[in-house]
Amino acid sequence: MMMPDHVCPYGLKAQHLLRSKGYAVDDRWLTSRAEIDAFKAQQGVETTPQTFIDGQRIGGYDDLRRHLGLRVRDPKALTYTPVVAVFAITALMALATSQAVSGTPFTVQAVQWFIAFSMCVLAMLKLRDLDSFSSMFLGYDLLAQRWVPYARVYPFAEGLAGVLMIAGTLRWLSIPVALFIGTIGAVSVFKAVYIERRTLKCACVGGDSNVPLGFISLTENVLMVAMALWMLARPAM
Repeated sequence: MMMPDHVCPYGLKAQHLLRSKGYAVDDRWLTSRAEIDAFKAQQGVETTPQTFIDGQRIGGYDDLRRHLGLRVRDPKALTYTPVVAVFAITALMALATSQAVSGTPFTVQAVQWFIAFSMCVLAMLKLRDLDSFSSMFLGYDLLAQRWVPYARVYPFAEGLAGVLMIAGTLRWLSIPVALFIGTIGAVSVFKAVYIERRTLKCACVGGDSNVPLGFISLTENVLMVAMALWMLARPAM
């Protein structure tokens, strides 16, 4: 589909994939709704693009990938990719900030920034769709199951604690908040996963994720508690 108000991204992907594999591509555009409907009716298909190789219809973009022996992502499959991406970026942010401030990326402060940056980014991801997050969170958090509004309060509290920890201010507020939500979160995840052996999705990166509840979510909460305890043990800068 190549129309004034829409360019088919999967058509562009299919074209690029074929050319990268050495195919000569005869790219045929569907430039109107009438052409699209007529093509679908003629081929007996419901979607475009459709790829043909040597006159044989291969199918859509995913079908093309399968035909070429490439992996096709299952949108329902569990994955740790979103959390790995968050922690990788926040770690690089912390190292870069340490380099800018101290002249070296490897400082104790970099570790603190990593945890605080991670809290802020994770809170932001939860706040993208607060309703979806809260619904998933209610499936395992012990406090939220007893006081439902906590499911909506949690990401704001996490973000607030993270911002204050980055700023190094209002420790009397950031430390108790991080200790409170981190401890409850860790206990909730441990109970759901390691005691009750439940198979759940984690709401740590938002309510639309396919991240399995378990070690990663437990780590998120343990890091918050560790950060709070570390700040509690250190004198204010």
